[in-house]
Amino acid sequence: MIQLVVNGERREIEQNATVAHLLERLGTPLERVAVELNLRILDKQDYATTVLNDGDRLEIINFVGGG
Repeated sequence: MIQLVVNGERREIEQNATVAHLLERLGTPLERVAVELNLRILDKQDYATTVLNDGDRLEIINFVGGG
């Protein structure tokens, strides 16, 4: 297991997990989210190939529609 900080909270996830796997595990829809990894905004196309490392810091922003 590796340790991450996601939106200011410590979390554990399996080694070799990708950003897409983390989002799936958190129940976050890929279509309405932006992810910052270690102060760098990721392209959505990179979520499935970006492997998370011990100590990574993520900010996950959900977009909500409405009026």
